[in-house]
Amino acid sequence: KMKFASSSAETEPTSQTTISDDSKTGRGMSTMPRVVKRKLQKLRPIVEYNKRGKGIGQAHSEMQSYIGVLARSRVPLVDKKWSQIPKDIKEQIWEAVDMAFVVGQGGKKSVLSSAAKKWKDFKSTLTRHYILPYTNDKEKLSQPPEIYKFIEKAQWDAFVASRLFKDFESVHSQHAQIREKLEYNHRLSRKGYAGLEDQLEETMPGVEIDRSTLWKRARQDKHGNIPDPKVAEKAKLIDELQKQVSEGKVRVDGSKDVLTMALGPEHPGRLRGVGAGISPKAVFQFTQTTE
Repeated sequence: KMKFASSSAETEPTSQTTISDDSKTGRGMSTMPRVVKRKLQKLRPIVEYNKRGKGIGQAHSEMQSYIGVLARSRVPLVDKKWSQIPKDIKEQIWEAVDMAFVVGQGGKKSVLSSAAKKWKDFKSTLTRHYILPYTNDKEKLSQPPEIYKFIEKAQWDAFVASRLFKDFESVHSQHAQIREKLEYNHRLSRKGYAGLEDQLEETMPGVEIDRSTLWKRARQDKHGNIPDPKVAEKAKLIDELQKQVSEGKVRVDGSKDVLTMALGPEHPGRLRGVGAGISPKAVFQFTQTTE
């Protein structure tokens, strides 16, 4: 159940209004009618955060969908970096989100960071699914995809041309090879690690959810199995290490936790098992030293 802030006071409605949307034209678009209706009612869902500062819950999920809609529909489809996008467009996105949600501790920085990623992902999706497979079909590339009718024809033509440029195809091929070499890919939905942690805390009350548990659960299918043999081997090692920690045979201290023992040291700039944007300090200050 979502909490709302109104123009008068914070309220928590006893029922939720479900709005169907038969004219859905892309992921996240079904969120729009709900957002518009609540704007008219002057109700803003309050986004909640977990102890590590990651957004959780229905309000956060809806906000992320809304940010995706804004990033796809308001930011020009150009072959540029996010840093090159005009500030007034970014400001419009922030103001639209701020009017629709009580963003809270994430603030403007997190909203625009999310918009940047979603815009980049959108361009990648268009490239992989709607351009590169049709490099020899000019007719197919002559119009924007039916599902994304809002893309202007001139922008689409220029974007297609940039994606068919030889230098881009070479870089894209290199990135594809790098992605194929990634080990231990997770199976998370767009709720990410924060959503998984929120779910586990509800189903496993009183149990400390550390990042080794999150890492393992993120790689299980809906039946609780791990199809990838390499991942399954690491999951088995995590189980054994967790058992040794509980028995006092292995000592956990700060960044030397179960996941680090199982997978090896962290790489600079990222932290496994918690999702993007989480600092080591935010994670390891919650890690209890176990003798």
